Amino acid sequence: MSHKSEKEQQFIAIIESNRQVIYKVCYMYASDDDHFKDLYQEVLINLWRGIDRFRGDAQLSTWIYRTSINTCVTYYRRNHKHDEMLSLEGVSVVDNDDGTRLQQIKEMYRLISRLDRMEKAIILLWLDEKSYDEISEITGLSRNNVASRLRRIKIKLQHFSEE
Repeated sequence: MSHKSEKEQQFIAIIESNRQVIYKVCYMYASDDDHFKDLYQEVLINLWRGIDRFRGDAQLSTWIYRTSINTCVTYYRRNHKHDEMLSLEGVSVVDNDDGTRLQQIKEMYRLISRLDRMEKAIILLWLDEKSYDEISEITGLSRNNVASRLRRIKIKLQHFSEE
């Protein structure tokens, strides 16, 4: 019988407490359930590989967001998924508590799926109630750039919803 090392136990605890963050990021870049699972595994692998290098310069959640977004964008580029739209039909992460809420979430993700990768990352972080400063730290953009891009993204999403 093998016992998990202290590092493994800490990693599992970190993943458990940040599972929703990782799900959200992977969900934004997934084209179907299998793709979601692949992205999720890639993120976990990169988090495991990078956990020893995490120095605490940023909050742990910021590092997890940044690693998750970078992993998904890299995976997306590497596997040439540029033209695929997000399909929510096969992805089982959304908790189906009632039909109306699920339909609203599907519509929101459908509209967001039309954005480019950086716009997706910015709006995802904003929807997760991250401050402009936190979004700036995660994305590497200046605070003013985040603010102006977020304004343009909101206008773009409004335009998409009126089409």
